[in-house]
Amino acid sequence: MEPTNGFFEITQQGDTIILTPQTDMGELNADRINSGMKHVLALLNNSSVKNIVLDFHKSGYYGSTALGFFFRLWRTISVRKGRMAFCNLSENGKDVLKVMKLETLWDICTSREDALQTVRK
Repeated sequence: MEPTNGFFEITQQGDTIILTPQTDMGELNADRINSGMKHVLALLNNSSVKNIVLDFHKSGYYGSTALGFFFRLWRTISVRKGRMAFCNLSENGKDVLKVMKLETLWDICTSREDALQTVRK
């Protein structure tokens, strides 16, 4: 698969897609995030994808628009009994998920390989 509007690189491994933001997901990129989100949600609605890995090795942070996107992804896959994991998060990114107690919904992993193993359990 190719990057959507230059914002997300999307790859698929079996019933799992890996989303890699190509830049920070802060509010200055809200329009690009929303555009990419529409593409990703359409892709999910037209596939049997069950799990999602968000790989942040190219992105240092995310804002509230991105958090809303994460919730929409989670709602979409949770009805499929799927899982979602984050990997390569910055310390700030980890802290945001922990403070909001979102690590109880989504796994935080150190590497893409760990995240892929986690969602496939």
